[in-house]
Amino acid sequence: MDPLLFTSFKIKSVELRNRIVVSPMCQYSATDGFADNWHLVHLGSRAVGGAGMIITEATAVSPEGRISFADLGIYKDEHIPKLKEITDFIHQHGAIAGTQLAHAGRKASHQQPWAGGKQIPSNEPNGWQTVAPSAIPFGNDAEAPAELDKAGIEKIKADFKAAAARALQAGFKLIELHGAHGYLFHQFLSPLSNQRTDEYGGSFENRARFLLETIDEVKQVWPNDLPLFVRLSATDWTEGGWDITETVALAKLLKQKGVDIIDTSTGGNVLAKIPLSPGYQVQFADQIRREAEIATGTVGLITDAQQAENILQEGMADLVLMARELLRDPNFPLRAAHELGYEIKWPEQYERAKWRD
Repeated sequence: MDPLLFTSFKIKSVELRNRIVVSPMCQYSATDGFADNWHLVHLGSRAVGGAGMIITEATAVSPEGRISFADLGIYKDEHIPKLKEITDFIHQHGAIAGTQLAHAGRKASHQQPWAGGKQIPSNEPNGWQTVAPSAIPFGNDAEAPAELDKAGIEKIKADFKAAAARALQAGFKLIELHGAHGYLFHQFLSPLSNQRTDEYGGSFENRARFLLETIDEVKQVWPNDLPLFVRLSATDWTEGGWDITETVALAKLLKQKGVDIIDTSTGGNVLAKIPLSPGYQVQFADQIRREAEIATGTVGLITDAQQAENILQEGMADLVLMARELLRDPNFPLRAAHELGYEIKWPEQYERAKWRD
């Protein structure tokens, strides 16, 4: 039997050639949100390397939504041409191009990791005032965000809608809304970061409202026949925080909204002790898949072909998203196919390097 990792997977009108997805990975290498040749080579090489889908790093829907001043953006029309060049190259080489639309909320305005990664105060160069559901800083050394008022919430919903329209113009065949890792949607979802007393805070229904309303806005411009993913952190790993029970409940609502896959991660909203081990987040993708009856992707310390294949064979997820391993080896899918004894089409330019044993 052929490995499940190398079976195709159809989502609405889009068909992936295999189940290996390049997980969004920030490159901190953009200027004013503009992609450049670094992004073309970084993303394009993973398409050449055989992945089924390539998802861009968290791509900000507004300047103030960037994690760092060097993040990709899709907040003005001038961003579109270079992104279109990238999506064209990805599609030319057999992969599907997707983009992760994001707003960092209180976790915005940071230095690049190799410059220390600290938050830049709003009164310093490359820094700005962050926003959040409540004026609660992330960590003791962070500046308090401004609490969003109703007009601010409406603006961000409109920013996501406009970004989705630009993503379509740029040739992306999938968009993913980033509701994980302590960024803005996650900040609204978790009672640890959302202490509002209006219709966007308090109950589960209220905390989920911002994400659900944003999806309604996005779907006005994103075609029904193209996939829509949402990345969620299934748990805050902290008592009293967002947890798997609420994640399953939200996944059921997202399915009703037409979301196709829950890209399942964990953590990032508060400082917490996370029990890291190979595939430590797969259990959550499995539970969401079974209980919400929605397709899932899984990510987190998945580093070898057999491990990825086992996840699919055991029915714990539908897609395997890989990050650091695909940084280490852009050609991981070619190697994984060889290790699993499966014949995969190589780029003609690389055929002479193909394993022959």
